[in-house]
Amino acid sequence: MTGPINPNLLLAVPLAPLAGSAIAGLLGTKFFGNVVGRKVSHTATIAGVFIAMVLSIMTLMDVLDGQTFNGDVYTWMTIGSMKMAVGFQIDALSAMMMCVVTSVSLMVHIYTIGYMAEDDGYNRFFSYISLFTFSMLMLVMSNNFLQLFFGWEAVGLVSYLLIGFWYTRPTAIFANMKAFLVNRVGDFGFILGIGLLLAATGSMDYQETFRHAGALSAMTVPGTDWPLLTAACICLFIGAMGKSAQFPLHVWLPDSMEGPTPISALIHAATMVTAGIFMVSRMSPLFELSDTALSFIIVIGSITALFMGFLGIIQNDIKRVVAYSTLSQLGYMTVALGVSAYNVAVFHLMTHAFFKALLFLGAGSVIIGMHHDQDMRNMGGLRKYMPITWITSLLGSLALIGTPFFAGFYSKDSIIEAVHESHLWGSGFAYFSVVAGVFITAFYSFRMYFLVFHGKERFGQAHAHDHHDDHAHHAHHADTNQGNEGHDPTALHEATAHHEEDEDDHGHHGLAPGQKPHESPLVVTLPLILLAIPSVIIGFFAIKPMLYGGFFDKVITINTERHPAMEKLAEEFHGPLQMALHGFTSLPFWLALAGVVAAYYCYMINPRVPAAFYKALRPIHTLLDNKYYMDKFNEVVFAGGARGVGKALWQVGDRVLIDGLVVNGSAKLVGWFSTIVRTFQTGYIYHYAFVMILGVLGTLLYFFPFWHA
Repeated sequence: MTGPINPNLLLAVPLAPLAGSAIAGLLGTKFFGNVVGRKVSHTATIAGVFIAMVLSIMTLMDVLDGQTFNGDVYTWMTIGSMKMAVGFQIDALSAMMMCVVTSVSLMVHIYTIGYMAEDDGYNRFFSYISLFTFSMLMLVMSNNFLQLFFGWEAVGLVSYLLIGFWYTRPTAIFANMKAFLVNRVGDFGFILGIGLLLAATGSMDYQETFRHAGALSAMTVPGTDWPLLTAACICLFIGAMGKSAQFPLHVWLPDSMEGPTPISALIHAATMVTAGIFMVSRMSPLFELSDTALSFIIVIGSITALFMGFLGIIQNDIKRVVAYSTLSQLGYMTVALGVSAYNVAVFHLMTHAFFKALLFLGAGSVIIGMHHDQDMRNMGGLRKYMPITWITSLLGSLALIGTPFFAGFYSKDSIIEAVHESHLWGSGFAYFSVVAGVFITAFYSFRMYFLVFHGKERFGQAHAHDHHDDHAHHAHHADTNQGNEGHDPTALHEATAHHEEDEDDHGHHGLAPGQKPHESPLVVTLPLILLAIPSVIIGFFAIKPMLYGGFFDKVITINTERHPAMEKLAEEFHGPLQMALHGFTSLPFWLALAGVVAAYYCYMINPRVPAAFYKALRPIHTLLDNKYYMDKFNEVVFAGGARGVGKALWQVGDRVLIDGLVVNGSAKLVGWFSTIVRTFQTGYIYHYAFVMILGVLGTLLYFFPFWHA
């Protein structure tokens, strides 16, 4: 333990949101009879998160002054030499994550007041999002694997509750179960990785494990010749693949749009999906010793960055476009981890948190203005009706595509450069993926922007995209979203954002003929404005200290001899201003510009072009529309396989072995034996005497085999 950081203040950071969650969740719901109302619930939770944010900023200030903290605050159990404790490791990485989590969470809490105003589950929702914040803070502040795993599972549990918040909807139940099960697959790998490290080092403490890193690199998995460190790192990363939605464990994230929009921002922007990125960065002393694990990370991240971007192009649901954008950007962060540019991955995590939360909350504001219609084909021309939502969404989109001077530019360009400088296996494919991804990101982002805010007003019309029957959508969604996207005029679009549907006289979501959209209330637009500010400026101010100023020096370990990417980047960096000016001449900028121009031409000037592409490339569109058939594959292979195994266990194990042999067999055996014994129960003494003599004789023969003498 070093420095004067007060552990009691650190304890207050996660406990303040937990207290708010308890007030809203226990006193504000039927659990204790609705003791407090909506005002007390949202005030308590917002106050809790606000306290956590202030304390997090104070902690970051202390860390910038050179103070750190690494110690236990509570010992839960000691088994031999192994200690299981709750403890905090406060350094540059955890302090930065605390600030990001609490600030984005605070914006989401404020925004929720407006977004969920008509919902019966208002207090319950506030309780959940505060509990989510507590779980995430416990995860990022932990100094040991036990607490990390607790936070890891807690965010998974609360995300399950949030995605299925509207539990009367079949689609929401389907989505939250899918998220829960897919994350269990990743968590199985995660706990295996922790178990391997625990078995080898005898400790769950980070620093203790890192001290054994050299010895671990020389060990093998017992009974095999596999390097133990490589196996442990890959297992840990499989956990990250589940949480951070990397291919092929990405399938849960787009479906999680079934939850209310505020949690889309919370789960997909700053918190849950970035937990994997944070974890790998924290474990950099281990990952640096395994090039095999790093190459595995590069390839997985590259596939996610490129192929998930393609899916964003064909979406018509505004939230799903942003969701696939999140998948693609998580791929970028993962690629940066793979080339040992951990600083850059965490930097992109931070910038992405702000502009992606902004885009999600902007999408939610549009959905409110459109009376809960999410289909972009029913929008258009919203710019003059929703000016604040329009300008903030534009700023978020410019940050996302990497426009020079915006936050996303500094982090995204640094990732591309780092990949270019790497010589690890897989970095060639990764470079192609991240460069091609620039054009794809710009195209789908501005396709969404132009369809929503510009062009012809397509709302308030009785056309084919009206959402007349939510039940039809439920059946359709459960059938792997067949025909949801594209230009098919009969296609159904995604479920609405609200449970308390705002319906007009015709019974469909969206604006009735003659109705106009309206700007959202201040409680919704204020978080948009506050998130737009860091989305524009934070990259300019943070790039030098976070990447080249030693901010992460004692936290992130990089072997510069084997992985020189960060060293090369430092040589070429001449300040944020020069980097941005140079950015105007770089390939990523021209690709991003080409993507914006292509989107403008296709959706504003000549809409026949995408229609022609759709007709000419129908098989590719069908492939994308079915999300590469990943859901179908999982359903047939894993779910079908599980059903097959289950059926076999039922037929053979349950019916034949357990019911037939053990239960019924033992009964039949007793019955058979009873029929034999019954014949001697005659009531005659000489029969009983005869049986007794036989018994004595049998005993003598068994215990005294005198015939061997």
